[in-house]
Amino acid sequence: MENEQVEVVATEVAAETAPQQEQPKRNFRDARPDRKGGRRNNRERENREDDGLIKKTVAINRVTKVVKGGRTMRFSALCVVGDGKGSVGIGMAKAAEVPQAIEKANLRAKKAMVQIALVDTTIPHETIGKFGKGHVLMMPAQPGTGVIAGGPVRNVLEAVGIKDIRTKSYGSNNPVNCVKATFNGLVGLRSREHIAALRGKSVEEI
Repeated sequence: MENEQVEVVATEVAAETAPQQEQPKRNFRDARPDRKGGRRNNRERENREDDGLIKKTVAINRVTKVVKGGRTMRFSALCVVGDGKGSVGIGMAKAAEVPQAIEKANLRAKKAMVQIALVDTTIPHETIGKFGKGHVLMMPAQPGTGVIAGGPVRNVLEAVGIKDIRTKSYGSNNPVNCVKATFNGLVGLRSREHIAALRGKSVEEI
């Protein structure tokens, strides 16, 4: 009996003194089962839906409204959305945070997109866009000229997809006035086919 007790004690001591094997660390991502269904990230879904659109934030302003309880501060965003193939829209929105204001402005601009008449990489004819005290003169240019325009005007032209144009801004340099004046000038463009259809003639006769 004593020999058996000695052997048991020796076995327990050897087990305690033996080096323990390090168990591999479990990664939370590996342990988590792959989910085929479930919710998807809204931001990822929006990126997939708007992959073909060009979004540009032109201006962000902080606005203050005085109410009975004090002053409420919000942010106003002006954005331009286009597909680079002749369609463009502008939108303005306000929100308590800048990202929310930009998102709302992009959504409004996307809903207000219109088709612009283009000839290759430039515009069909000279035009002057007006809004308030802002005037923007836009002239066709030869291929390779590039976009000769200021910041707000350039954002609109690049969203449309125009690559060769010369512009000059007069009067107000407010970004809102410049963007809306440029948009109004582009909407007023007419192609040869459209004018021929209005006059009831062929393109060759004009």
